Amino acid sequence: MASPQVVLFPFMSKGHIIPIFDLARLLLRSGISVTVFTTPASRPFFSDSLSNTNVNIIDIPFPQNIEGIPVGVESTDKLPSMSLFVPFASATKSMKPNFEQALASLSPVTFMITDSFLPWTLDSANKLGIPRFAYYGMATFSLSLMRSSGDVLRTELSDDEMFTLPDFPWIKLTRNDFDSPFRESEPKGPFFDFAMEEAMATSKSYGLIVNSFYELESVYVDHFNSKFSPRAWCVGPFCPATAPLQERLEKPSYIKWLDEMLEQGKSVLYVAFGTQAEISPEQLKEIKIGLEKSEVNFLWVVRKSIDEMDDGFENRVKNRGLVVTEWVDQREILNHGSVQGFLSHCGWNSVVESICVKVPILGWPMMADQHLNARMVVEEIKIGLKVETRDGSVRGFVKCEGLEKPIRELMEGDKGKEARKKVNEIGEAAINAVKEGGSSWQSLNDLILELTTRRNV
Repeated sequence: MASPQVVLFPFMSKGHIIPIFDLARLLLRSGISVTVFTTPASRPFFSDSLSNTNVNIIDIPFPQNIEGIPVGVESTDKLPSMSLFVPFASATKSMKPNFEQALASLSPVTFMITDSFLPWTLDSANKLGIPRFAYYGMATFSLSLMRSSGDVLRTELSDDEMFTLPDFPWIKLTRNDFDSPFRESEPKGPFFDFAMEEAMATSKSYGLIVNSFYELESVYVDHFNSKFSPRAWCVGPFCPATAPLQERLEKPSYIKWLDEMLEQGKSVLYVAFGTQAEISPEQLKEIKIGLEKSEVNFLWVVRKSIDEMDDGFENRVKNRGLVVTEWVDQREILNHGSVQGFLSHCGWNSVVESICVKVPILGWPMMADQHLNARMVVEEIKIGLKVETRDGSVRGFVKCEGLEKPIRELMEGDKGKEARKKVNEIGEAAINAVKEGGSSWQSLNDLILELTTRRNV
């Protein structure tokens, strides 16, 4: 009998694409044939990243006449502004005829996993009789809290007023833990309409694929699957499926710097806030002061030069701090023996990657599901600490003192030791989950068996 065939279609954003590469490897490990869809501009990135696999890559044309978006921009990290996200995401619908034509040529497809930001792919799946799974780059913790909070958020609450949810009375949240427009008492607008379209398509899909594992959030997986549909399948973490980097002829300069730190027996704090967060010049200034005053060693990855307002920062910290503006391999950095802490925006990919290499987190959430992820990291699974805002609000401005103190605590204090101990335990459980016989390994096997049996019937 031919091996099952699975189609993957990630949304055009690095944070959505990279986990799908890992998922492709997990599926290959289970003896599945995998085809991944992309666009012509992203094809080289896909080919390079999957060069050591036999994944089939198909690119289909991306619309080139979207108002406000330069021709040739085919991923969100190249958008002039994130305010163009909805027009960009909506424009993907015009890829549908080409997607369906290519999909029909692949027949028979056992099932497909497409990004939740591509809701129109459900219609394509239904036309061709293919079960569709939605991929959410989120934890079931955040999904459960979002679904359960709707009624409370419709009441008259101030932004920082604490409330509990009937389903999870031990968790205290605020309106500020949710992103706009969902935090509004009467949400509306283009992004809300897009999110409703996304949610509707997900509700009619065969299931949800989650980059997590049962042991990490069993209460929330059970809650989600008892209250909502379709079922969430935890088949992660995906990242252990990626083979270790092969020795290169020339290491990047930042890895050489980390090697030097390791040779000197020094611990390093890795600082990165993802590709989407907008940080004001005033806030950047406070980060610089906080890092300098903390006296810890750090590697800080920023999207653009921080010395536009040159104050000699890089020169003053040159013996213990490195600022990098190029694209880096985050996993390689987190996996480096010198890195003992991660100052992070708490994007779900970053949280999972940190867990897998057993590095504790100092959370500074900024947007989307990051505030809920930070609650999970600090209060639920206790693998990290949080920065302190000036006014106590979860969305407040962070002064240098609100960074300096928790940085030291994470890297040198008792709370940091506790978080490090906890992340070691959870990291071990994460690796075991995707090993043969582990919870995620079993979940993926059950899913494949269910779908192949269904196809044969």
